[in-house]
Amino acid sequence: MKIKLLPLLICTLFFNITVKAQKLASLFTDNMVLQQQSQAPIWGWAKAGRSITITTSWNKKSYNVKAGATGKWMTKVATPVYGGPYTITIKGDSTINLHNVLIGEVWLCTGQSNMEIPMKGYKSQPIIGSVDAILKSASSNIHVYTVPRSSVTTAQENSKPSVWHAASPEFVANFSATGYYFGRLLNEMLHVPVGLISDCYGGSSAEAWMDAEGLKDFPEIKIPAKTDSIKAVSRTPTTLFNGMFNPVIGYGIKGCIYYQGESNYERPDQYEKLFPAMVKRWRALWGQGDFPFYYVQIAPYDYAQLPPYNSGGKYNSAYLRDAQRKSLSVIPNSGMAVLLDIGEQATIHPPRKEPVGSRLAYIALAQTYGVKGFDYASPIFKSINIEGQRAIIRFDHAENGLTSFNKPMECFEIAGKDKMFHPAQAAISGSTIVVSSPLVKEPVAVRYAFRDFIVGDLFGTNGLPASSFRTDDW
Repeated sequence: MKIKLLPLLICTLFFNITVKAQKLASLFTDNMVLQQQSQAPIWGWAKAGRSITITTSWNKKSYNVKAGATGKWMTKVATPVYGGPYTITIKGDSTINLHNVLIGEVWLCTGQSNMEIPMKGYKSQPIIGSVDAILKSASSNIHVYTVPRSSVTTAQENSKPSVWHAASPEFVANFSATGYYFGRLLNEMLHVPVGLISDCYGGSSAEAWMDAEGLKDFPEIKIPAKTDSIKAVSRTPTTLFNGMFNPVIGYGIKGCIYYQGESNYERPDQYEKLFPAMVKRWRALWGQGDFPFYYVQIAPYDYAQLPPYNSGGKYNSAYLRDAQRKSLSVIPNSGMAVLLDIGEQATIHPPRKEPVGSRLAYIALAQTYGVKGFDYASPIFKSINIEGQRAIIRFDHAENGLTSFNKPMECFEIAGKDKMFHPAQAAISGSTIVVSSPLVKEPVAVRYAFRDFIVGDLFGTNGLPASSFRTDDW
């Protein structure tokens, strides 16, 4: 009889320990940063029905909440203008004190390996200038947090444990290079604390970061059952959303920077719809409206080097870049950093990450924080007009003109009704490009830098590279 009762006793004790354990979501630790001048959510778990009191030191205000039937509780605390350090006290069955809490600007940094790659680089894959940047990284006003990797078939309420850290060589070396350079420039220009959350997984596809509801309009994408094994941990639909993204949804952020697309490069037509659908779904789940969403257009790279060694047609990654370009007009409150000048033919991880972070920061400083007086964006194709044998190309974000830095432009192609593209002559005329070819008497379409790997040769006067584009839909 005693032997039969023993397993039941063990299970009962474990259950009681579980439901009585008071804890916060993994995101809430010492050194965290809360979004300034907001109603910042804080949540955790306690015994069902237990009363929880949260007290914030910046205003001595207390918030009372009860744990629900599942033990989860959540409340929102009013945050002041930037400052700190502060303390937050959570009292229930026990007392938790969070120290060195800052109030400032919080940004989510997400995507695949080009966002994930740390300042120290991957093994044998360097980040240019990282040693000097890491050495000088100590700052009490830049704090970083990395969500641990997790790929599962069921949505998790909490992520694996991690810790917020004040910037220092030890922790910056292991943090997202793109994210760090972005946050460093924000901190330098805004003079406020900056919190950066890295939520990335190398090799991940967009659909891995989406839930079933977000994928309902994509029946061709197979969603795994709860009991399915995960063979491709970073490319199985919903699995990264479940393990890494769902647990952070709702944390108070100012906006998101995103660097992904390489793992969807062979499906550009689908990505043109999938990418905006992902952003729309994230915003709906977050409940903060159309928060700023700034993303990176993937860099040129010779994708034919990778298994299954496909090339030609839509396997040209310029089609994916074009899907990202088109998304600018579809995703509200968005911006795109262009990397057409810093791609590497031999590596999918361009080692120059400071320009990436800086270009994202330029967009945020101008569009989110209202900094004026600087030209922050890359030229983006706007329209084409045909005048005889010439095509006139106009751009957005080229008010101060275009330049090739006095070098010949060799990345333009032009086609007639036969849809055959020929190398074109291109000349700058203020804020427009005049494109022609003696082989094309009646032009109908123009493409620029529309190759898998290519180095762009057209820039705004601000020095930022123009995006690749095509005027056709062939």
